[in-house]
Amino acid sequence: MNKPHPIRSKLPQVGTTIFTTMSGLAHKHGAINLSQGFPGFSISEALISLVNKYMIQGKNQYAPMAGVQELREEISALQREFYAANYDPDSEITITAGATQGIYTTISALVHPGDEVIMFSPAYDCYSPAVEVNGGRTVFVELNSKDYSIPWEEVRQAISENTRMILVNSPHNPTGAVWTTEDLEKLEELVAGTGIIVLSDEVYAHIIYDEVKHVSVASSKRLKDQSVIVHSFGKTFHATGWKMGYVLAPERLMQEFRKVHQYLVFSVNTPVQYALAEYIQNRNNIQELSGFYQEKRDYFLSLIKDSRFEFTPASGSYFQLLSYRNITEENDVELAKKWTVEKGIASVPISVFYPKLTDNKVLRFCFAKENEVLEKAAEILCKI
Repeated sequence: MNKPHPIRSKLPQVGTTIFTTMSGLAHKHGAINLSQGFPGFSISEALISLVNKYMIQGKNQYAPMAGVQELREEISALQREFYAANYDPDSEITITAGATQGIYTTISALVHPGDEVIMFSPAYDCYSPAVEVNGGRTVFVELNSKDYSIPWEEVRQAISENTRMILVNSPHNPTGAVWTTEDLEKLEELVAGTGIIVLSDEVYAHIIYDEVKHVSVASSKRLKDQSVIVHSFGKTFHATGWKMGYVLAPERLMQEFRKVHQYLVFSVNTPVQYALAEYIQNRNNIQELSGFYQEKRDYFLSLIKDSRFEFTPASGSYFQLLSYRNITEENDVELAKKWTVEKGIASVPISVFYPKLTDNKVLRFCFAKENEVLEKAAEILCKI
């Protein structure tokens, strides 16, 4: 009998994601699930109607590889209005099957074996595996533990002759921290005159609070010409299951991106693209998001203000970190699982976003839920 051919894994250290683990536990034990980052309320009925409209019109076959022209033109207009940035809809914008595909495709197209990619920990879990599977090496710089700000001198020291890319993320997942104009200037200084590419994950660009303005890499003329920027319609419009995003890049980088994109997915959902193109013509559909989510954040925090948890209000995204240092010194992964089973509330432990599993006794909670769910969750948290 022939023995099966052994498989040599490209990602030997990768197992089931923490999101799958925690959501599975929550489902099994009937817990309130504030772990996985998806909204718990309906998307716009107007947007659903638009998708149906374009399906009925017959927009159901392959879209152009780069995306529907009307949508790329609207995105180009948005960049001009929001960031004074000019992107050619024909050669510098591509519609993707979600932000994760955009990130993976960028890394696949531009990172070669032996190249180094600098990123900040805690880091979203799709970043490093994409580098590793393409033969690159991840170089982590740990954010300051108190406020999750960037230690720029450490970034400078991490740059080597092998540095191909710096991956940045603001508003930041999992911490909710946001960049300042000073951060943008520091990054400009570091990469000026180098061949280093900036990959900027800006999927929560329109979910930012306290009248703070999103600092996009696109707003820097110096950075724009050596940067790839990734956005998400799924995050923006509460439709994560649609897996719709887009990527912005100067033509020379977008040419390489599209070489991989065309063989990875070729094109993405056609009627949804037409629907989004019409929907975002009303800019209020985007501009009202921050206020909507800030109400959620503020309400959730008001409900737990008398609990034993410590927190600093998230500046962006729809995640809130809670420190449990005043409650227990237990490991965050084990505690998150324990509270899911015993207390009926699921969260995500932050240590899993660090390469060294740094445990600062912090859990992440998603507040993109109906108020009734937040009230039930807060009741549990206040009893702990």
